[in-house]
Amino acid sequence: MTQAGLPVREAADGVFWLFRGDGAVDVQEVRKLDAYLKKLFGNERIRVVPRPRKDDSAEVYIGEEFVGVLFVDDEDDERSYNFQMAILGSDLD
Repeated sequence: MTQAGLPVREAADGVFWLFRGDGAVDVQEVRKLDAYLKKLFGNERIRVVPRPRKDDSAEVYIGEEFVGVLFVDDEDDERSYNFQMAILGSDLD
């Protein structure tokens, strides 16, 4: 089975994982984050994409433009996400 051209494997617990390099990202989690951001910002062009070789974050795009990174935070036994977006001074001109 593949997802976006990448191999997908089912773990023993029945969760599907998308394998990219050395890391793994839960496909269902990425889909939920993608849907949430699309709804929150009212923009269907937003895409959440697993990062290569990173299992604690995903990249966020609007169309083909990279806009930031979502990091997973499992501190205090409660899963949350931090969105980091850099804005260059030259982008403001």
